[in-house]
Amino acid sequence: MPVSVDILQGSLLGLWDSIVAYVPFVLGAALVFLVGLIIAHVLRGVVEKIVAVLRIDDLVSKLELKTSLEKMGIKLHVGKFLGWCVKWFFIIVALIATTDILGWDQVTMYLQDVVSYLPNVIIAIIILLAGILLANFVRTVVKSAVEAAQLQSADFLSGFAKWAILVFTFMASLVQLQIAPDLIRTLFTGLVAMLALAGGLAFGLGGKEHASRVLDRLRKDISSEK
Repeated sequence: MPVSVDILQGSLLGLWDSIVAYVPFVLGAALVFLVGLIIAHVLRGVVEKIVAVLRIDDLVSKLELKTSLEKMGIKLHVGKFLGWCVKWFFIIVALIATTDILGWDQVTMYLQDVVSYLPNVIIAIIILLAGILLANFVRTVVKSAVEAAQLQSADFLSGFAKWAILVFTFMASLVQLQIAPDLIRTLFTGLVAMLALAGGLAFGLGGKEHASRVLDRLRKDISSEK
């Protein structure tokens, strides 16, 4: 019996020593995480104020980017969005430092993978926003050109041009996010081939008579020169 008591007592003392030795790491990790939270919230406020001073939201409104996103059910506030991104970036960095202090290697590696993936998300968002701006610009240009040429279906052609750019932009964003890139490339290739085939058939069937008149006129001009 005394031997069992000694073994139990030794185990408890060893456990207590481990806990006491681990307490400084816990306190240090908590302090680092708390400082990281404070820095994240401060930088979020700084970013929002900078965006407000630069009036980036007004510029986005003039470019009709907000209107386009609202039609998709997305309400964009550039300052809050960038502030949110900065805040969570530093929170994740603080978590990495915290888990590293605590010796949680698996969690640290996972969070590092998350941080390394963030640039892909940012680039995908930039591609998407740039594509929306380009789609709106092309729609306006195509509609103005078709109306100036006094042709019909100005709304249809401008809408088709806009949505074609949006589809390609969405696919490019998915590729950047590394979401089924092989499938997206296959769909992209198939879509381009389909559009080329549709365009060729439309020109071959719809423009058949016009092409015939052009060829007849060219033949007559050659004959008259002889």
